[in-house]
Amino acid sequence: MPRQKIFYFRKDFLWGASISSHQTEGNNYNDWSVWERKNAKRLAKEACQKFGHLDNWYKIEKYACDPQNYISGHAVDFWHKYRDDFNLAKSLGLKALRFSIEWSRIEPEKGKFDEKAIRHYLSMINALRKRGIEPFVTLWHWPLPVWLANEGGWKNVKTINYFCRYVKKICQRLKGKVKFLITINEPEIYAGVSYYQGVWPPQEKNFLSYLWVLNHLIVAHKKAYKIIKKISPKFKVSIAKNNVYFEAKNKRPINRLLKWLSDWWWNSYILNRIKNQLDFIGLNHYFRNLIEGGYNRNENAIVSGLGFELYPQSIYFVLKDLAKYKKPIYITENGLVDSTDYRRGWFIKEVLRNVHRAIHEGIDVRGYLHWSLLDNFEWDKGFWPRFGLIEVDYHTLERRIRPSAYEYTKIINDRAIMRPYKILRPQKTLL
Repeated sequence: MPRQKIFYFRKDFLWGASISSHQTEGNNYNDWSVWERKNAKRLAKEACQKFGHLDNWYKIEKYACDPQNYISGHAVDFWHKYRDDFNLAKSLGLKALRFSIEWSRIEPEKGKFDEKAIRHYLSMINALRKRGIEPFVTLWHWPLPVWLANEGGWKNVKTINYFCRYVKKICQRLKGKVKFLITINEPEIYAGVSYYQGVWPPQEKNFLSYLWVLNHLIVAHKKAYKIIKKISPKFKVSIAKNNVYFEAKNKRPINRLLKWLSDWWWNSYILNRIKNQLDFIGLNHYFRNLIEGGYNRNENAIVSGLGFELYPQSIYFVLKDLAKYKKPIYITENGLVDSTDYRRGWFIKEVLRNVHRAIHEGIDVRGYLHWSLLDNFEWDKGFWPRFGLIEVDYHTLERRIRPSAYEYTKIINDRAIMRPYKILRPQKTLL
């Protein structure tokens, strides 16, 4: 058998992890926290019907069927524990951390900005800097102030101007303190799940509303970009874009057509609209979608704790596709649900092998931020899906570094990943 080769990442490659405000901070008051309390019983009932097929259902049933699981409450209390969490991040060798600023904390009432909240986020940034960790700041990661949701949220064209006002207020204070800014997290996911599927607040199932909201988010980014650059040209600005690897199983015309349409609409449409207002591409990537006469014909040989296919090779193809934009790429989210930590180490290594493969072929990938640093509140799924490099006891809020995090640390410290001639793919097992 040929010897395995070791490949090295560049010295300035940014290794990190990501979190978001509503999922970690705790005690937020926004449209999501209001919606959670109104829908907790329904979400628990639906989860009992939807996820009972999972291999690990016997472990998660009592949580998934409990309405309290769907109320974020104190979350993991990152708002107060951020210094300790940053210490853990530093101990793991992380060089970057993506977090978000909660709009509802900054502007709890229309036109009234909370100086205390702004200073708190500035203290987070200072704490990261002191630990040698580069902050990636997301300005909007889905929840809205209640007053804004009551005015129609992103369906209301006025929200574009409200967002720009908020961005200007925050970025004036971030000048000279932050390099990387992400205006909007996954606009295509938010618009699709909230206004097309009708699953998330405001639960409107209307195709025209979906297109309307998506367009507003695109315009909001473009206007915010100009505002940010006027404040300081030194800011590096992007969005966090969720791209999927659509794979046609064979050369059947229908499969190739569906792939082309999917790539055009899901992967390229937004980026094509804003490519001149991007300093880098923030890539969120989780899924392959295998097409064979229809979508989601995936093999599912290995699945996560949510039942989704784990196919780490897919990130290579997504990165290759993004090369056409000729922009630096930072992977701002990539991860899996794995409560037993059985697959996370394997998954990180396999993903990074494929990231390096793309780099070796000339793709300008400059960083990898794993989702997530901490176990957290996973939106309409609540607390039971475990994404964290760091496990959180939701009752005591005690943190514990998972073994997979140390495997990630070894890669960070060595800057090296072993490239086998044949990647072994373990069989489906319980997570």
